[in-house]
Amino acid sequence: MMIPNFAPRAALLRAAAAAVLIGFAPELLAQAAPAPNKGDTAWLLVCTAIVIFMTLPGLGLFYGGLVRSKNMLSVLMQCVLVFALVAVLWSLYGYSLAFTSGNAFFGGFDRLLMKGLTPEANAATFSKGVVVPELGYFAFQAAFACITCALIVGAFAERIRFAAVLVFTVLWFTFSYVPIAHMVWFWPGPDAFTDQAAGDAATAASGFLFKRGALDFAGGTVVHINAAVAGLVGAWLVGKRIGYGHEAMRPHNLALTMTGAAILWVGWFGFNAGSALEANGAAALAFVNTLIAPCAAILAWTLGEWLGKGKPSMLGAASGAVAGLVGITPAAGFVGLGGALAIGFIAGLACLWGVTGLKRLLRADDALDVFGVHGVGGIVGALLTGVFAAPSLGGTGIYDYVGNKVAENYSIGSQLLVQGTGVAVTVIWSGVVAFIAFKLAGLLTDGLRVPADEEREGLDITSHGESAYDR
Repeated sequence: MMIPNFAPRAALLRAAAAAVLIGFAPELLAQAAPAPNKGDTAWLLVCTAIVIFMTLPGLGLFYGGLVRSKNMLSVLMQCVLVFALVAVLWSLYGYSLAFTSGNAFFGGFDRLLMKGLTPEANAATFSKGVVVPELGYFAFQAAFACITCALIVGAFAERIRFAAVLVFTVLWFTFSYVPIAHMVWFWPGPDAFTDQAAGDAATAASGFLFKRGALDFAGGTVVHINAAVAGLVGAWLVGKRIGYGHEAMRPHNLALTMTGAAILWVGWFGFNAGSALEANGAAALAFVNTLIAPCAAILAWTLGEWLGKGKPSMLGAASGAVAGLVGITPAAGFVGLGGALAIGFIAGLACLWGVTGLKRLLRADDALDVFGVHGVGGIVGALLTGVFAAPSLGGTGIYDYVGNKVAENYSIGSQLLVQGTGVAVTVIWSGVVAFIAFKLAGLLTDGLRVPADEEREGLDITSHGESAYDR
């Protein structure tokens, strides 16, 4: 059975000495369980820390600088509370439902209420016989879940009730983030592929999209498309800001936005390169691709803006960097350097159109262009992963864990179809769940939107009783 080379990062289940050995190769129990390598462990923990830094303060500053000054603290508060809420939910049940054996859409209850998460527990990586501490893997995945949910708030910034954000987050995290993470990233680990029969059984036990061969190294579908679709649905349901299209709603502090973008970029090295789970060549490939793809996107966005508007903007450069980072995320460990440059450049131009032409077509007040950047960039990146992962174009191809070699005859057309299926499933699933979750949040919190007078005064004062700046 053929499985993606360095298969989607999170698909590593915690299996090495536990699920993999018990469920798929009982005869190996007599052998000594593999021990984590200190270098891999240190790498994973450092990457986890800088992914956390992406949300707090990176995303908060990036979003905070883009809103009007009267709403600065409201955005920061939403980011920090969503982060804290999701981390707790992840500990109680999210991790178990995402990364233990269950069915094609949800995991089981092996790690419910943090059961079995001890210093001795290990998780599989993408190499046979190599493991990392499961606590490190648990924390790495928690950081991904937290920033995904926090990304959504930018779409309906400056007019939503704080309580509605929290209720929506609980529902959407449970019924969209968790199952999509399971569908895309769950597999029993490489040690399960001892022979063809065992490989077939392991594949059958994997997530719905993983078993179909979907490639998503670090979250193009699970993180970016998933969050962007939810944000777009929220922007439609919450409605447009008062004065939208008639009053100037300029970012109040682009210096903070640029600072946030820089923090996000640094954190993204942990996001992408850490997804290899080991300190190895795959991590180095993802690291370099995360360096050069955003640079190509910055040049593309700046060029497009310069030609279209007559002046290049700093906001455009910062947005281009994020667009390139989003685009390379699903492809980071699968494509060569040339593919990374191509994906970055294409994503930069596509996302520029996403926040201008597409935004007008959608008729949504996506306040901070969550869908225009993360949705469009995620879709472009997910599809182009299928193209540039081809060995003929410098990619890593598809790895056969039974034969322990890269498979021959990579088909770009077939992989594009698989990637398109992953995109479509994510868009539909997230959209339906988000619609229901927003409707329920509105019913449970006296409506999604703050009153008009509170919106005019600003959410910093009316929702939180404090202000970012002296007036």
